[in-house]
Amino acid sequence: MAFLDTLRQWDDAVTCVDRNDLAEALRMFLSIQEPNSKICFNIGCLQLLNQNLDAAEKAFDCSICKDEHLAVAFFQRGITFYKKKRYEESVSDFQLSHKALRGNQLIDYKVLGLRYKLYACEVLHNMALAEAHLGQWEKAQKNLVKAFECKTDAKQSVLDRAMQSILKQKVFKAVEFPATVLFRPNKHYVAELEKKDYLGKAKVVASVIPQDKFSGFAPLKPQVEQEPSGPKEPEVMRALEGDPHIVRYEFIPETSDELAVVPGNIVFVLQKGSDNWASVVFNGRKGLVPYNYLERMEMSLDTKQKNELSEPPNREPPTRPERKQGLNRTDRSNGDLRQEEAQLPDNSCIVKVHYTFNFAVSLTSGSTYSTLIEKISKKLNVSTVSVTLRLTSDPTSVLNENTDMESVWGRAQNKHLTLWCNIKDQTGVQQPQNEIVFVALHSYESSNPEDLNFNQGDKITLISKINQDWLEGHSNGNTGIFPVSFVEEVPVNDQ
Repeated sequence: MAFLDTLRQWDDAVTCVDRNDLAEALRMFLSIQEPNSKICFNIGCLQLLNQNLDAAEKAFDCSICKDEHLAVAFFQRGITFYKKKRYEESVSDFQLSHKALRGNQLIDYKVLGLRYKLYACEVLHNMALAEAHLGQWEKAQKNLVKAFECKTDAKQSVLDRAMQSILKQKVFKAVEFPATVLFRPNKHYVAELEKKDYLGKAKVVASVIPQDKFSGFAPLKPQVEQEPSGPKEPEVMRALEGDPHIVRYEFIPETSDELAVVPGNIVFVLQKGSDNWASVVFNGRKGLVPYNYLERMEMSLDTKQKNELSEPPNREPPTRPERKQGLNRTDRSNGDLRQEEAQLPDNSCIVKVHYTFNFAVSLTSGSTYSTLIEKISKKLNVSTVSVTLRLTSDPTSVLNENTDMESVWGRAQNKHLTLWCNIKDQTGVQQPQNEIVFVALHSYESSNPEDLNFNQGDKITLISKINQDWLEGHSNGNTGIFPVSFVEEVPVNDQ
């Protein structure tokens, strides 16, 4: 099978997975002749999802045979052996996966077309699990200790639960690869596949009219004695939906509803939104493309320079426009946050509060103690009499109504002030109130510092609601924002 055919079929199979048509996707992958290592890996993942463990093992064998450095393939074959209760082979594959990491804390496969990060601590976690099934408790404990040495904060709770189980000589749950996350073909190659010439090519023709002496290269014309007064628009142009535009800059999509295009592609704009995104048709597919990456073109026969497209301008593409649909908080970088802080009014101050988790509130510099305590108690959803504020971590540095607030605000640096907080009831015991707790349905990881990372099964306490799509909460000593779709509220009785 030619490379282009393989690439096209690979892309179509991944599209089937996006539509959740996994059976058709597997059929298309299996029909590819001489699949590469990534395609074999995809086949193994789908077979593993179908609980066809023998076929999954064979596919991962093929993937590893074609690329002996693919750590994630060893990891998946280790999972397959674990499910087949072949624990010694499972341990061996996890060891090979860890060796392929070459001392790195993780491998991010995004650049290779796989949206997944393989963590060394997760490999060691599963290795310890397989050893536990073999009764090798000391080895399992040693590997978990190694996992703690190379862990990230997001993996803390998983390792804690595993260590507690090992100390009790009990097995625990394996960390598994998300089955429908597959290797995707190179975006640039796929975009090149979709170049099409909707105008067709010139043909060698000769007129059948006796008076017409012309023959040579020319578009086909109606064979009539008397031509119409004006040029006739080709039927293909009337059949195409939308206004034709030529792509001037390469666009790489970041979401599933966006479309990959390269300079020279011709797209047909169906609708242009006020946010400068256009809904277009390209090679039978619909998707979103920034309108400032496009240039309207005339395709009627009397248009000058219609036979060839000019080269794209030699300059950087325009800025990617913001999407209006919802709040995409993960697009905010550290620089954006610093810019927002710099734009605070001159008399405003960010107060960072150390509690069982950390959070921040914004107040006017010079506010009274009652305003400060009310703002913080509202954030924690408790009464003001329950809140005790301290200027430092020293228990004696308590703030109250008699505190000189001018000296407190004088400690602020660059519009930032740090305080410490306790919540106590009448008995002096720390007492959270009216907590809303969520449980994570899926793991969530983000490199943005304002986001809250967590693993599947973690408990998250709500702090505030950002909008209908995003919440703010704290879990495992950290605080941040997270998407609503990743969690489920725990009923009060279950809490």
